[in-house]
Amino acid sequence: MSEGLDLYQESIKQMAAAAHGHGQLASPDGEAKLNNPLCGDRVHMQVALQGGRIAALAHQTRGCLLCRAAASLLGARAAGLDAAAIDAATNALEALLQEQAAAPPEWPELAMFRPAHAHPSRHKCALLPFRALQAAVRKTVATQTTNSPGRTGHVRS
Repeated sequence: MSEGLDLYQESIKQMAAAAHGHGQLASPDGEAKLNNPLCGDRVHMQVALQGGRIAALAHQTRGCLLCRAAASLLGARAAGLDAAAIDAATNALEALLQEQAAAPPEWPELAMFRPAHAHPSRHKCALLPFRALQAAVRKTVATQTTNSPGRTGHVRS
């Protein structure tokens, strides 16, 4: 099979087309912008947190189907998760791409990215939205912790 047919299974196409979470939040608590200069993928991820968990997420993603499908998956599944759960999902995807593990039961949709394991140059495409979400959540948690009552200080950029 050609690379395109291997990588772009119907589930990837459907998830990318669904574009869950695409757009902007009216008043995000935090955001992160990441890009992959090798292929041109760009992700702008925004989050609103409540009690350390994602209350709302929005993204603007320009990139290949893998990148857009990963962002859409997060748009569909990330609400209610905390930083540790996002880290676990990111690590699970990375392990799946490196063929070190199967998709975990709590994230069965990650299996759609299995064909990318044979194309290491495409791993960053699928991981970019996950890494952007990690960065947005970390920045938001750090800012909220620093700005909480009784604390002083500044968050370093």
